[in-house]
Amino acid sequence: MNNNSVATDSKFSGILINKDEQGYHASLQQIDDSLLPEGDVTIKVLYSTLNYKDGLAITGKSPVVRQFPLVPGIDLVGVVEHSDSADFKVGDVVINNGFGVGEKHSGGLAQKARMKSEWLIPLPANFSPKQAMIIGTAGYTAMLSVLALEKNGVTPDKGEILVTGANGGVGSFAISILSKLGYSVVASTGRLDESPYLKSLGANEVIHRETLSSPGKPLAKERWAGVIDSVGSHTLANACASTKYGGTVAACGLAQGMDFPASVAPFILRGVTLAGIDSVMRPIEDRKEAWQRLSDILEPSVFDDIAQEINLEQAIEAAAKLLDGEIRGRVVVNVQGE
Repeated sequence: MNNNSVATDSKFSGILINKDEQGYHASLQQIDDSLLPEGDVTIKVLYSTLNYKDGLAITGKSPVVRQFPLVPGIDLVGVVEHSDSADFKVGDVVINNGFGVGEKHSGGLAQKARMKSEWLIPLPANFSPKQAMIIGTAGYTAMLSVLALEKNGVTPDKGEILVTGANGGVGSFAISILSKLGYSVVASTGRLDESPYLKSLGANEVIHRETLSSPGKPLAKERWAGVIDSVGSHTLANACASTKYGGTVAACGLAQGMDFPASVAPFILRGVTLAGIDSVMRPIEDRKEAWQRLSDILEPSVFDDIAQEINLEQAIEAAAKLLDGEIRGRVVVNVQGE
């Protein structure tokens, strides 16, 4: 056991969500150490992010948060300040994605966090802490989705890959990763004015989301060798209906809705695989594989193109904009404000 620690202040800045007689509310405030949850590793958080789930948690538009009070933020990177784990020592830089953090265990949108060591992985050597959070759950989920395509035999020579929700964090990283690996990418978005941005990431073609977002036929003309979908609902159903024989659709999000108004036709007549992509409870070995591939593939220029930086004071307002579709790419939160 490592019982290592460094001296820390008892209060720190963070966003705290509460539900009381005043209703559901999120605010930036000074948080006491006593509110930190149980865990064997205490972390000075350097950066966090805003994901779609964080937007839902902060605004209260969906019952994401399951206990109160709670610090949102499903992602974090930071420096270990105290460790009772043999796997991490003081000074190590670690990443957390998911495992219920930001939902039922206080997360990364505060200057300090306490985590279970089995949720953490070391920061890959090729990434700075900020770069790791620009990637965050969005880039990690995009990589898991690409791995699902690869493991099901969807290679660049098989044809076009559709990426829905292309302006979002998952979509942006999916386009960049697929392009670097030699795939031909078609990006679907509701904002065609962002076409130059999507093409700069590597999209070969940009289509309007309306071509996919309305009720469609059980089977459509075969076009896609593979799909990475972060939208769900009719978009996912139509993507499956137009996937080529033997293709794979990786489903990783629900921006349009949780429903799946589809038929079994693509699966039993064309052998299409629908691969569910969960990033929250993914085993550590899968996480390490995904982060290693990200480290191998991504070039530094991608981070400048995809991300904008804000501080904790701006996070609550940015969360509402994120849900309204007013933010492209990734939002990285400089938690320390340094």
